[in-house]
Amino acid sequence: MYSLLLYLYQACVFIASFFSEKVKKMWRGEQAAFHILEEKADPESEYLWFHAASLGEFEQARPIIENIKKERPEEKILVTFFSPSGYEVRKNYEHADIVCYLPLDTPTNAYRFLKRINIKKAYFIKYEFWWNYLRFLRRKDVPTYSVSSIFRKEQIFFKWYNCKYNLVLKCFSHFFVQNEVSKQLLAKLGITDVTVTGDTRFDRVKQIQQQAKVLPIVEEFLNCPPPMGELEGVGKVFVAGSSWQPDEDIFLRYFAEHKDWKLIIAPHVIGEDHLNEIESKLAKYGMKAQYYNQDKSRARISEPQSQGKSQGQSQSQENRVLIINCFGLLSSIYRYGTVAYVGGGFGVGIHNVLEAAVWGVPVFFGPNNKRFQEAQDLIASGGGLEINSYEEFAQKMDALAASTEDMQQRSKASADYVASKCGATQKILELTK
Repeated sequence: MYSLLLYLYQACVFIASFFSEKVKKMWRGEQAAFHILEEKADPESEYLWFHAASLGEFEQARPIIENIKKERPEEKILVTFFSPSGYEVRKNYEHADIVCYLPLDTPTNAYRFLKRINIKKAYFIKYEFWWNYLRFLRRKDVPTYSVSSIFRKEQIFFKWYNCKYNLVLKCFSHFFVQNEVSKQLLAKLGITDVTVTGDTRFDRVKQIQQQAKVLPIVEEFLNCPPPMGELEGVGKVFVAGSSWQPDEDIFLRYFAEHKDWKLIIAPHVIGEDHLNEIESKLAKYGMKAQYYNQDKSRARISEPQSQGKSQGQSQSQENRVLIINCFGLLSSIYRYGTVAYVGGGFGVGIHNVLEAAVWGVPVFFGPNNKRFQEAQDLIASGGGLEINSYEEFAQKMDALAASTEDMQQRSKASADYVASKCGATQKILELTK
């Protein structure tokens, strides 16, 4: 039944590829994977295989890969993705010898794929449970690990109607799970080769923090005193990362009335339509925006609706908002924040709160965060603040801004939480040597 459903899905993907550029990239990438292996795989070598569905999961694999390459540079690395959002960004990843898509998990694809490359060990990140690939790896006696995985009782593995799909879990040699609950759930299925290591994302965000860029354009916007990176005296700065329209409706309304704050907004979508939408909202509140990337299409500065205001009043609003209209900077931009906001919580789910928390700032986010262990932990520690409405955001922001002690305690809670969760990478490396 599983394979039949996959073949039907494959047919649907093929049809959808005629209508969606993203699906077309995935379809073509999967077909090209076999040719990439034929061209690049050394038949005399063995490879450590890391499979991540998308970019977020790849970031969980990355500290393991880079530690292996640092300690054992002779090891050959294969990285595969399921989603274009991962492959297109990391197809030239310098620490991998081969990067390609993973063809859909049909028996034929799994056989063809694993016939073309010698796998020494396999690492499947978080939620990757591909029955046919895992089955063939087990037949070949390849040590196979589930890394940074997390299990909940609502998952199909623990339902009476799962049609024995939980057998896929028995293909793994060992599980490196994020929490004790996951270990207990696996034990109910008779799976005991489990170690609670935590989440490698904590190691990754610490690594990102250590490699963070100093951004002269941001520092100029904030009037940072020299030397670069010296943030004392820049005032109150609110950094909104990966924001969507519902997020922006809330914080833009608030800061229109609180003019002692500067805003740095890094929208999740930086297309022309979304940027125009943000500009319109700023203009409604009498605020101006400037752009990080002053290319031709975005060189203009949005004009506030300043009728009835004096020149001095209009001028006071100038340079209060910086919009980041390019990718790859957000993790470094959080360093400039007094308070951070991570978007997505009023949609399908929040984005990466750890990239903000590692800098020791209070982190706001919307209500759709229950599936994210780090968000729940951050709330419990005091470093995270969930909001459900504009009124709740205004109340919590007012309280935070009014109390230096509260601000300091929540900032410390964020930093301490991330620091306390680091170390998963080393535990995994020690147990998989």
